[in-house]
Amino acid sequence: MTAGPDLYMANFGKNRLYHNNHDGTFTDVAAKAGVELGGWSAGPSWGDYDHDGRLDLFVPGYGKFDPDNPQSCNFQGIKVSCGPLGIAGEHDHFFHNNGNGTFTDVSMKAGVSDSKGYYGLASTFVDVDDDGWVDLLVANDSSPNCLYRNRHDGTFEDASYLSGFAVTEDGRMMASMGIGVGDYNRDGKVDFYISNFGDDYNVLFRNEGNGIVSDMTYRAGLVDPTIPFLGWGTGFLDFDNDGLPDLFVANGHVFPIVDKQSWGTTWAERPQLFRNLDGTKFQEVPPATGSGLADVIPARGAAFGDLFNDGHMDVVINNVDAAPALLRNVVKNGNHWATFKLVGGPKSPRDAIGAKVFVTAGGVRQRADVFSGGSYGSNSDPRVHFGLGPATKVDKLEIQWPSGKSRRFRCQGWIRFLWWMKSRDCSNA
Repeated sequence: MTAGPDLYMANFGKNRLYHNNHDGTFTDVAAKAGVELGGWSAGPSWGDYDHDGRLDLFVPGYGKFDPDNPQSCNFQGIKVSCGPLGIAGEHDHFFHNNGNGTFTDVSMKAGVSDSKGYYGLASTFVDVDDDGWVDLLVANDSSPNCLYRNRHDGTFEDASYLSGFAVTEDGRMMASMGIGVGDYNRDGKVDFYISNFGDDYNVLFRNEGNGIVSDMTYRAGLVDPTIPFLGWGTGFLDFDNDGLPDLFVANGHVFPIVDKQSWGTTWAERPQLFRNLDGTKFQEVPPATGSGLADVIPARGAAFGDLFNDGHMDVVINNVDAAPALLRNVVKNGNHWATFKLVGGPKSPRDAIGAKVFVTAGGVRQRADVFSGGSYGSNSDPRVHFGLGPATKVDKLEIQWPSGKSRRFRCQGWIRFLWWMKSRDCSNA
């Protein structure tokens, strides 16, 4: 019997941990495992923060809401349900995997409990400073974002402001919904994209190294196109396989009453796709009539992956009070691609979450990370995908495993279709 992925779901109320029974069914073991919680949780993520080979669990808390006594607030002169600033915030929870099906809450001990009660919506573990240990990012609504640097001793340092991740370059807090993770400028360091509320812009952070990020939104040409939209699920994906990671954002307003106002926006909104032009600037792809980019939908979550195993990245969008939307990638060009499915060894999580993959093809080196969470309320395909442009082979493959071990391969052969780690075209270097 092969191992299969389990599923953790954050809720308003008790959370669920569904154990995979390997027969097409799941069993809820959240209470037994000690991760049931309560209150209002959002955007959980998995990561091996202590190098013990087991995945640990971080769960952002959002706010304290009483459905029997809802509070109302004023938004542009209209009475609406209160947003985050009208309710008290929830603390975050961090659970250490004990290796026996149970978890221990180490939020306080690890220094990531969020004592100020920010409004957490998304999180992910990723090695920001490339020291071999995953750090923790938390997107907080209308409060400073958090970047916790891993101290390698079971604790984290709050580097949110020092890193530049807490606020925009002009010192403003964001209504952060989701986190996109990817190396958009191909400098070998992982960058971030934060979706934001309407009448504001989504924020692109470039990783400068040593755990420092810079707000590059204006310079990348990403301010004006996103201001009219309210962003949620987001991520980097190379939709045209040209070797430059592009950006996708799922949009939708939070107040249905906007349809009755003359605010220049609507409850349902179209998604946006931004083409990476040269590693420094982006340009919105026009929403062609009849295409998925022209669909006006009340979107929230967005997950990314090659659903049809045809070498093209697709998007699944979760909508409010409506069926999900599947945006199939139908781009036709001569570009090549490579996809890798990683399976961790005895000292790394089996899902390989936390692994970094570097591919060199056509003289260009790219990076992709295996990570959990990010986006908004979604988890994407764990396989890593690389567009190769006109290159017809991968020259070198490098893998940095969560355990700290690294492997390098020299590769030969044509690359066009799905390319798995067990391919014989690579030799250990």
